Amino acid sequence: MTLPPKATERAEAERLLALFLEHGAERVEPDLLLPADTLLDLYGEDIRARAFVTPGPDGGEAMLRPDFTVPVVQWHMARRGDPARYAYAGSIFRRQPDPSRPHEYLQAGFELFGHDAAEADAEVFDLIHAQVAHLRPRIVTGDTGILTAAVMGLETTADRRNALLRHIWRPLRFRALLDRFSGKTPVAPARADLLTAADPFAEAGPEIGLRSRAEVETRLAALCADAAAPPLAARDVALIDDILSLSAPSDAALERLRDIAVDLPAITPATDGLARRLDALDARGIAPARLRFEGSHGRSTMEYYDGFVFTLSLPDRPDLPPVATGGRYDALTRALGGGDGMRAVGGVIRPGVILEGTA
Repeated sequence: MTLPPKATERAEAERLLALFLEHGAERVEPDLLLPADTLLDLYGEDIRARAFVTPGPDGGEAMLRPDFTVPVVQWHMARRGDPARYAYAGSIFRRQPDPSRPHEYLQAGFELFGHDAAEADAEVFDLIHAQVAHLRPRIVTGDTGILTAAVMGLETTADRRNALLRHIWRPLRFRALLDRFSGKTPVAPARADLLTAADPFAEAGPEIGLRSRAEVETRLAALCADAAAPPLAARDVALIDDILSLSAPSDAALERLRDIAVDLPAITPATDGLARRLDALDARGIAPARLRFEGSHGRSTMEYYDGFVFTLSLPDRPDLPPVATGGRYDALTRALGGGDGMRAVGGVIRPGVILEGTA
C-alpha cells in the first residue's frame, strides 16, 4: 500500500533521525511554541518576517518553531554541557512568499557542540552529504567568517565597521554603505546642508514623533563625525569586492584568498581555518576541487552563521528549496550562553525535498 505523502515524509524524517542517532547523537525535541521576545532577534530579518507570532501563555509573544538550531543551542548552553552531538526531526513553520509552498514542513538535523572546528565542520558536512549524495546535489560552500574578518580589518572608524558588520546579511544595504563610506556615493544635498548648518534646529517646528531633541542631537553628532571621517581606501574596497565575487573550486579559492591576505592580513586566521577544513574534508574522501566556494555564500541564510556555510540543492529542480543546508554558529552560543560560548556547527535536511527529488 502506498503511504500518504505526509506519512511518507514523516517516515523519511524518522529514517534520517535514526541514522543521526547511530552516529552518536542524543535526540532532542524543542517545544513547538517558543518565546518570541528573546529569540526572534537571533534569526535575522528573513525569519522575523516569516515567523508565525501569537500571544504566549505567559502574556508575552510566542512563535511557532521556525527553526531547530536556536532552541537546541539555548537548551545546551543552559546545561553548560560538555561537547555533545544532538539530532532531531519535526515540523518547522515559516510563512512563504509563494503560496504554493507549505508553511509547515519537516526537517531532520544534526548539531555538534565542541571539538576541533575543522574536524567538526568536516564531520557534519560529510554526514549530511552522505544522506543526499544519491541525488547528485549541487554543492556550494562559503565562510562568512572571512568577510567578517575583512570588514574588521578595514582602516576606518569603529562605527563604520560596526555598520558594515550589521549588514553583512543584507547585500544591498552593505553595498550602499561601502559606496557611501568610500565616497563613491555623494552625500545628498539636503543632508549636507543639515550637517553644515550652524544651527540645524533654527527653522525647526515643535517637537513631534517618538524621538526627543536630545536623541536627534546625538544622531546628528554621529552623522557629522561620519562625514568628517576619511573615505575607505579604494584598495580596501577592491579587496572586499574580490572576496565577494570569488567563485571557484575550494582549492583554487583558498589560493586566491591567500593572495588577498597579503594585502588584507586580517583575513589570515579565517583563511587558515578554511585550509584546515579542506584538509579535514579531504581526509574523509571529499576532495576540495569538488566543493564550490563562493565568497558571498551564506549572506541570505540564517544570520547566526558566522563561519563555514553550505547548501546542497537539486540542479534539475530549481523549483524546489535546498535539500540540505548548514553551517557554523559559534557566536550564537555566546549570545545564548551569557558571553560564554563554545564551538558549534550543524546541518538540516528536508525529507520532503528528498522524496520530490526521487519521485
